Amino acid sequence: MLKKIKYHVYDILVETDDDELIDKVVAVLLLILILISSLVVILETVDSLNQQYGRIFHTVEMIAAVIFAIEYILRLWVATYTAEYSRPIWGRIKYAFSPLAIIDLLAIMTAILPLIFTMDLMFIRFLRVFRLFRLLKLNRYVESLNRLDDVVRAKKEELLVMLAMIAMLLLFSSSLMYLVEHEAQPDKFPDIPSAMWWGVATLTTVGYGDVFPITGLGKLLGGCVALLGVGMFALPAGLLASGFADEIRKAQLKKANCECPCPHCGGDISELVNGNIPAVVSKE
Repeated sequence: MLKKIKYHVYDILVETDDDELIDKVVAVLLLILILISSLVVILETVDSLNQQYGRIFHTVEMIAAVIFAIEYILRLWVATYTAEYSRPIWGRIKYAFSPLAIIDLLAIMTAILPLIFTMDLMFIRFLRVFRLFRLLKLNRYVESLNRLDDVVRAKKEELLVMLAMIAMLLLFSSSLMYLVEHEAQPDKFPDIPSAMWWGVATLTTVGYGDVFPITGLGKLLGGCVALLGVGMFALPAGLLASGFADEIRKAQLKKANCECPCPHCGGDISELVNGNIPAVVSKE
């Protein structure tokens, strides 16, 4: 009986690919609870609202913490059904240190710790704001967030290269602007780290206007850096867009479970799109 209950809990919380109604209901309710608790964290920072509805906010927070605690315990209990965590003790310890399990635990502890220990007001505020990390739990319930994670994993090498290029461009442009503008504006460009604020604002085309070049050479350099920033920051966007297109195509092929014949040999290439080697079927 207990094993049957344990399997049903696992099926509801973890194995959600079978599209059962109860799986969707639980996922939607937890999703709503995450959004409500995050909204409470935001509204608590408004003094007028906190004074008027503080008791309601506290009640909602306690209910959310209890439900999240129950969810965490249940996930820890049924973790052994997953092959990676199949060992009764070590498997659960390994699951407890997985990224999503740590997020679950933080979502609970940030609400419970201020009730158990006497803490500094600043640290309590930090814990309250830290509860917004519950939004990271949405990764379990929103398919598009999982797809974003897959895209980043698939394109991580290219993204790292582009981030390195952006970092080098920021360093070189800030260093050159420091050399050009330091004498004219020693208060705005006193050193290279301070010049990096101008570099970030210019490369991202935000342009706050609090720091800008006034010399002719500085303006020429600033214009070149701004143009380079437009092109440089467009590259990661295009890379992520192509990655999303690939992941959507994979998902569609997997969902349709259709055979895509190769025009040369007639073999099914749908598995090749999913990253597997297809079985080649000869036309002969």
